[in-house]
Amino acid sequence: ALGGGLGVGCQSYSHTTRASPATVQWLVDNYETAEGVSLPRSTLYCHYLLHCQEQKLEPVNAASFGKLIRSVFMGLRTRRLGTRGNSKYHYYGLRIKASSPLLRLMEDQQHLAMRQQPFSQKQRLKPVQKVEGMTNGMALGNQQQQSSGLSDISAQVQQYQQFLDASRALPEFTDIDLQGKALPDGIALDHIKAFQVLYREHCEAILDVMINLQFTLVETLWKTFWRFNDSQTNDTSTLHDESEKRLPKACLVVLCKYDPVLRWTKECDNMLYQGLVEILIPDVLRPIPSALTQAIRNFAKSLESWLTNAMMNIPEEMVRVKVKHLACAFAQTLRRYTSLNHLAQAARAVLQNTAQINQMLSDLNRVDFANVQEQASWVCRCEDGVVQRLEQDFKLTLQQQNSLEQWAAWLDGVVSQVLKPYQGSPALPKAAKLFLLKWSFYSSMVIRDLTLRSAASFGSFHLIRLLYDEYMYYLVEHRVAQAKGETPIAVMGEVSGAILGQQDCLEVQIWGRLQKHFCCFEGPNEHSGLHHP
Repeated sequence: ALGGGLGVGCQSYSHTTRASPATVQWLVDNYETAEGVSLPRSTLYCHYLLHCQEQKLEPVNAASFGKLIRSVFMGLRTRRLGTRGNSKYHYYGLRIKASSPLLRLMEDQQHLAMRQQPFSQKQRLKPVQKVEGMTNGMALGNQQQQSSGLSDISAQVQQYQQFLDASRALPEFTDIDLQGKALPDGIALDHIKAFQVLYREHCEAILDVMINLQFTLVETLWKTFWRFNDSQTNDTSTLHDESEKRLPKACLVVLCKYDPVLRWTKECDNMLYQGLVEILIPDVLRPIPSALTQAIRNFAKSLESWLTNAMMNIPEEMVRVKVKHLACAFAQTLRRYTSLNHLAQAARAVLQNTAQINQMLSDLNRVDFANVQEQASWVCRCEDGVVQRLEQDFKLTLQQQNSLEQWAAWLDGVVSQVLKPYQGSPALPKAAKLFLLKWSFYSSMVIRDLTLRSAASFGSFHLIRLLYDEYMYYLVEHRVAQAKGETPIAVMGEVSGAILGQQDCLEVQIWGRLQKHFCCFEGPNEHSGLHHP
């Protein structure tokens, strides 16, 4: 034995499971068995991924790593600890050594994070305790990750975690509903159960690395779950031996074509991605550091290609669900929300400038609203009374020099007022989309008038219009999701996959163009002087 509860020598373990001796030694140097303590399984695995990254080793998947842990530290038990909806699997009887740099770094980060975060965000960042063990903060901070040019801000996680909602946990997943369908040939109920357990562990690991801003590790997690192998052979026994025992890849491939599994995976991804969006951007209007915004946007640009590559040998049915619908919607949502956040901060400066507000009021009073309303009524049947109230409210709110948050409340009230007749009706989603089209058209008519008059405040109005259109999209997106009983990610996934029910072709084209318009804001605007990070 190599010591400290270690039951198998480094040489014999390497022979049986092809583990790197450096990895076994790393485990022995940093962890030890002890009574009455526990360590989250996902935390230990993320530490291991960072170790592999630092040592330039090929990591094994979570299941194979679990086998390694149990072989190195004999007699470990697994327990599910935590409150309902926030529980995790732990290795009971294992802790980080007092001499380990992992522990010292974690204690420093937890102390600073606890001081900086609001009370509601402290749930995940607990001090090291006897039973709970280590928390999920794995930002070790010394690695410079260069994969795909993605900037690594994990070294400064304590600076940025206060802007996240780290208290959110992954919701419980339901069991796969077979709906009476016959199992595919060669598939048993045990295979279905194994897929459920493995996928839950996989999603928990993704949640943990995202909370700690280790974005590049998501690609590694995807590759290990889907048994990615970049060699010319199909031999996956070296890296995925434990997963093969729990769920052979041949069975995994078959399940990826099985409709109940496809539907269940889609539901799980909807919950996972929606949770990740709400963790990374809990408030779209609250200022976010540019480095964090840029890291999120870079991740959004990379994630679809990462997942597509990781699923290279997976059936097209599963790839279509995971990449073309859900991952695409997830990436678009992150890009839109970070753009919205950037617009909000630029607009905040305008709304706080008295001279600019007075100039906007002066220019707005010269707009020929009668002509605007006449065209808007003919094109999209905007009701005169509603439009006049909106015009008066807008001018009054501008005159009062309200804050950005007060403007947001006004916009939310507009959406509530317009959609009130449709509450509880299946017609609400279509009415909400139609309102978004009308709002966009009407605001473009006002901007046109200001442009033709060479209004001095055109740049300010253009910026405000971009913000309000984007925020209206955000509000409508959430109202439609609420009406359908789905997550916003699920709603956007339908748009990304062009699954819009029985709507006609013209509406599909218009909605797609609107989405493209709202997602295209990437660079500087010559009128507003706005530069996107």
